Amino acid sequence: MCGIVGYAGRRQALPILLDGLRRLEYRGYDSAGVAVLNNGTVEVRRAAGRLENLVERLAQDPIPGGQVGIGHTRWATHGRPSDVNAHPHCDCSGQFAVVHNGIIENHAALRRRLEDTGHRFTSETDTEVIAHLLEAEYDGDLAEAVRRVVGQLGGALAPGLATPPGPGRIRAVGPESPLIVGLGRDENFVASDIPALLPYTRRIHVLENGEMADIRADRVTVTDWNGKPVQKAFIDVTWDADAAEKGGYPHFMLKEIHEQPQALADALRGRLDPDGARVVFEDLSLTPEDARRLRQVYFVACGTAYHASPAAAPLTGRPARGAGPSPFHTRR
Repeated sequence: MCGIVGYAGRRQALPILLDGLRRLEYRGYDSAGVAVLNNGTVEVRRAAGRLENLVERLAQDPIPGGQVGIGHTRWATHGRPSDVNAHPHCDCSGQFAVVHNGIIENHAALRRRLEDTGHRFTSETDTEVIAHLLEAEYDGDLAEAVRRVVGQLGGALAPGLATPPGPGRIRAVGPESPLIVGLGRDENFVASDIPALLPYTRRIHVLENGEMADIRADRVTVTDWNGKPVQKAFIDVTWDADAAEKGGYPHFMLKEIHEQPQALADALRGRLDPDGARVVFEDLSLTPEDARRLRQVYFVACGTAYHASPAAAPLTGRPARGAGPSPFHTRR
């Protein structure tokens, strides 16, 4: 789960992006980054770690300005947390900047194909293939290029944003998880959750599965996947920021209970092969032979995760050893 925010308007984009990312940092804090369109040039700044690291980076290497931009706070899946793996990611020409939340299961094959045609990758992430695919597919019609790119991506795709060439605008795609579009006066917003938008607007609509939005300062146009205009119903948010973070539930515990199916699906994204027959851990260097030589597995946890440990330990084949409040459970 990652946090995504975008802005197109008359104000400077960077302070709005950083404020939105602060409100979304609970969705990921391995790294953060922003891309701002400045006089036709995409300026990107990224930093590993908490959002404050990005703020320090911007103090050392400021972005001159710009009224259109996107931001991202990351919970790492493909690629370790680092400056180069932080979003946004750009293509070779630097004209496309992309942020994305989800797993692209066929990214390795796409990367090899793109590298064979001369594309140069700078990160270990799956998201970077989107930027290079856009570069390869773009022929002046961005909407058609996005459709062709998404058609090549396999896996559990969550929302993505791109700053394209041309006039200041953001292209947002909602293949599976919805994005929230916020509507203002001479400015418009997009984010992966409502709290990022509440300081600026309370008029929103939800970008659903199979929809694409063209977000500019003076208008938002939504189409379906075939390019047909979609008339969206507006929602006026009456909650305060605290209530918005609870997603309409009376308290966080109830919200988390109802989020369990989605949380489990998110945890498994990219960890199962396409037919679900094999578990995949790309960053784990343990070979099958190494695994067979293991004699003991430790489950170390506290809080709610402690209660999961005695439930999970027997799944390894033998009853758990450990009792009472001890955070350790072992399997020999």
